[in-house]
Amino acid sequence: MTTSQTAASSPAHFEPIRAADIQLAQSRISSVIAPTPLQYCPRLSQETGAEVFLKREDLQDVRSYKIRGAYYSIAKLSQEEREAGIVAASAGNHAQGVAYACRTMGIKGRIFVPTKTPKQKRNRIKVHGGDAIELVVTGANFDEAAAAARAEAEKHGSTVVEPFDARDTIIGQGTVAAEILSQLSARGHSLDTVVVPVGGGGLLSGITSYFADMAPHASLVGAEPRGAASLDAALEAGQPVTLEDVDPFVDGAAVKRIGAHPYQVIAANRERIQNLKVSEGTVCTAQLSLYQDEGIIAEPAGALSVAALGQMDIAPGSVVVCIISGGNNDVLRYAEIMERSLVDRGLKHYFLVNFLQEPGQLRHFLMEILGPDDDITLFEYLKRNNRETGAALVGLELGAATDLGPLLERMEESSIDCQRLLPGTAEYDYLVK
Repeated sequence: MTTSQTAASSPAHFEPIRAADIQLAQSRISSVIAPTPLQYCPRLSQETGAEVFLKREDLQDVRSYKIRGAYYSIAKLSQEEREAGIVAASAGNHAQGVAYACRTMGIKGRIFVPTKTPKQKRNRIKVHGGDAIELVVTGANFDEAAAAARAEAEKHGSTVVEPFDARDTIIGQGTVAAEILSQLSARGHSLDTVVVPVGGGGLLSGITSYFADMAPHASLVGAEPRGAASLDAALEAGQPVTLEDVDPFVDGAAVKRIGAHPYQVIAANRERIQNLKVSEGTVCTAQLSLYQDEGIIAEPAGALSVAALGQMDIAPGSVVVCIISGGNNDVLRYAEIMERSLVDRGLKHYFLVNFLQEPGQLRHFLMEILGPDDDITLFEYLKRNNRETGAALVGLELGAATDLGPLLERMEESSIDCQRLLPGTAEYDYLVK
């Protein structure tokens, strides 16, 4: 018999999650999953005027909070369901939790991940699962991988362990909230605001459920990537909707459709939840700052909560917790992370420059157009015979974002034709990316 936690109960019959459910889950997984640190962050506290703490879920054995929901869901399966085998789909972090649980409980599993899942995450899935799991790479995004996983379960009668759209998964993720309140209480603090990264909504709905009973006055902020804002779209439509396209960069949160069960919890608590869309470039800047200042290696989704702080109206002296949800970042991505951060901060710009085919044109560009703190980071020149001009793609890094205005004025006054390429345009995406 095929078991799918998503299909097990429709949202209309979704049983409310109480703090007692989450406390029971915490007792059941505590022998395997140790609490993660809650660390005070002096830099962010100084920048915001609040007392900012970081909940370090990146320090889990699988470097993500996803192990909580995955392990609890599998621990609750019947012997019959376990013998049928596990099937799961994931962008990478849920898969590691499932792999870890399969290996430690002696259950066979097949895990489906999209083709754009970073190699680092694929390797970690194999390490955590060992011989207990088989990794299947398929689909352009999470939703396509999930469809393949469900088809597999239907065909072979396997048990589907959902990454976010299932009651047990939500309950497992909610144990993060129980730890936060306990750790703050031990420091003599009470919580004012928690900032939660949002992909499918499992973590936000689990934390919301716990706080509804145990911290009713605390506010919640959901932070989702601007290029995959499935919660924002659902709140606007009044129900979950499927996005036509998503930017896969924040891979841990690049979900086309918010989960039906998480949405029901979030919508029921709408008055206490603020939802923010964070640009991918701002996420990159937060990643780099966490690495350079705190020594934290956060993946893009893991930095979402910190990236959202700049958009929040934070009361001075209030207690704010940012959840660092994951640390599975591939070092090979840092070049792109740096690039996106520079563009987002207004320091990196690209131009098509048409040089006249005569001596001295490049010297004129360097001496009369570029400012003293402007650096050329890219120069691709194509000189064609029998042409009066030759185009070059030029990338410039400025010393300060305010240097752009004077640069554009010098270009306008110059005899050299310079065309600025703007992010988001077809020309920019074609030539730069």
